[in-house]
Amino acid sequence: MGLNQGDLDHRQSSKNHVWLLPGMLVCVAALLALTGDWGRELLRYDRGAIAAGEVWRLISGHLVHLGWSHFLLNGAGLLLIFYLVGSRFGTPQWLSIALLTIIGIDLGFWLWQPQLLWYVGLSGLLHGFLAAGAVDGLRTRQLDYWLIAAFLLIKLTYEQVFGPLPGSEGSTGGNVVVASHLYGAISGMLIGSYLTFRKARAASI
Repeated sequence: MGLNQGDLDHRQSSKNHVWLLPGMLVCVAALLALTGDWGRELLRYDRGAIAAGEVWRLISGHLVHLGWSHFLLNGAGLLLIFYLVGSRFGTPQWLSIALLTIIGIDLGFWLWQPQLLWYVGLSGLLHGFLAAGAVDGLRTRQLDYWLIAAFLLIKLTYEQVFGPLPGSEGSTGGNVVVASHLYGAISGMLIGSYLTFRKARAASI
């Protein structure tokens, strides 16, 4: 068994591509953070504005933040998640996971959180990424992925029973909408399971 230069280059290219989507998300979120309060008001998930036809907020609301501390916390979380599970899918699959997770979170807000007037931040999407990557990693039977899945399950259970983790609201500068974490994780788990099934089926052919 051996490894030629072409295989090595392909693996290195695939590894580099892992950071394409998170890098783009961090850059876009950073640029939007520069717009300050004006940009946040214009782009946040706002139930009344969406009902009035400002549908772009369904996407943009997940990219704006309460402030720089909120952005830095989410940005660091995003990079950590892709360090842990980013290799589980390629960029097209991660993009699909991102879009469908956002749709899942928005549907959850609209149908089951009518009292939620506005929302900002990447945190719901981060939970979707982590859930999707963990689900796909479980099939490898590696301990790392089982620990990630257990951590996510414990965190979500705690938040639904007791509310936000201690210190989380102070570090973000506002209220933490834990429902976004739940909807994001459920959406990511479902999408990740489907993509994992497709990969396993393709490998068996």
